[in-house]
Amino acid sequence: MSVSAVLLFAGQGAQKVGMGKDLAEAFPAVRALFDQADAALGYSLSQVMFEGPMEELTRTSRCQPALYAHGLAIWEILKQKVPHLQVAATAGLSLGEFTAHAAAGTFDFATGLNLVFQRGSFMEEACESTQGAMLAMLGGEESAIRELAAECEVDVANLNAPGQIVLSGSVEGIQAAAAKAKDKGIKRAIPLPVAGAYHSRLMKGAQDKLASVLAAAPLQSPSVPVICNFEARAVSTPEEIRSTLTSQVTGSVRWVESMQALRAAGHELFIELGPDATLAGLMGKIDKSAKVISIKDLPSLEAAIAELTPA
Repeated sequence: MSVSAVLLFAGQGAQKVGMGKDLAEAFPAVRALFDQADAALGYSLSQVMFEGPMEELTRTSRCQPALYAHGLAIWEILKQKVPHLQVAATAGLSLGEFTAHAAAGTFDFATGLNLVFQRGSFMEEACESTQGAMLAMLGGEESAIRELAAECEVDVANLNAPGQIVLSGSVEGIQAAAAKAKDKGIKRAIPLPVAGAYHSRLMKGAQDKLASVLAAAPLQSPSVPVICNFEARAVSTPEEIRSTLTSQVTGSVRWVESMQALRAAGHELFIELGPDATLAGLMGKIDKSAKVISIKDLPSLEAAIAELTPA
């Protein structure tokens, strides 16, 4: 008897020192995947994942390939251990959208690894050449937050869950938004510990460079629907995939609408593949009736296999 599920892949911020280590020790296929990544990148990504330090793992050019490799390593084992699992669709938060495309067959592991390494490097360069910051807005109406963003000349970066919206932009603009947040009915404005202003106009340089890399990358139509962050809908042709992955760099991550679209399509079971359970937490705020199984490490993988395998 088959089980149908939507795969969800983690975005930047989910990384943890030690990620993937127990999986690599338990499964030769995982070790082989990490070895392939190390060889392709020309440095030991796996060592950064397993041993850190956290400061190095958090670098955008390291973090993005690490999360990509980790998510696909879990997926590799899940496919082997739960052969009756049917993937209904895939989605990923920001960087995770690339992992979702790899899982859906839009491109192979090596192509995707190069794309996320380049993306992370371009974004890191953009962070270093601009003075940017991000601010989580908890509570408050979306319309009020959008109004505040416009007044302070910053951008709406993430619509993660009801009552959880992230602004991104210049340090001055973000400071102004924080100062005015209470006046707009926003309960809390929390500065985020990030290197720069992701998903904002300050990433335009990174977006332009990524567009060139995507234009040359071999892409094909995915085998299952992949929900894109930028338009909160399934994308299917290589042309629209290139376009939406490019636009996502400066555009908003419309995660709430993306999950609502999947729920509206009738999907009930979601499997999160990443080092923490962030996406399960967001789903709990978006739609409590959806079931999410989070797979982070060897124990959670074994529990998921047991849960997904009929008695």
